[in-house]
Amino acid sequence: MSIAVSIERLREEVARFGTTPYLLTVTDDATAHATAVSVEWRGDDLVMSAGGSSRRNAAARARASLLWPPFEPGGYSLISDGDARDIGDDRLAFTPTRAVLHRPATPATVKTHPDCTADCVPLVS
Repeated sequence: MSIAVSIERLREEVARFGTTPYLLTVTDDATAHATAVSVEWRGDDLVMSAGGSSRRNAAARARASLLWPPFEPGGYSLISDGDARDIGDDRLAFTPTRAVLHRPATPATVKTHPDCTADCVPLVS
């Protein structure tokens, strides 16, 4: 079920899902910090305005994720993992390292792949 594709596919999916994902960073006490952001491509990076907590978290732990929820019940979410860095002017740049279209396994998926708990399509590996 997995098909590796280029960052160009991620660009297509971001265009389809829109420019307003959630940014997920990790706090000092190892909990998730989620905030809505607005992204734009700058080269191979997604750039966004970010608050102080998100920028501090990224400075301490660069690994971050962007999450676009599904359009409809049972639809795919778009999730991209990557590295975030402060680029000044209250902005972060996010370099994708991995991306996937993800949804819980459907009954048909489980029937044909009993050990599968998710239906995923990798975009960047």
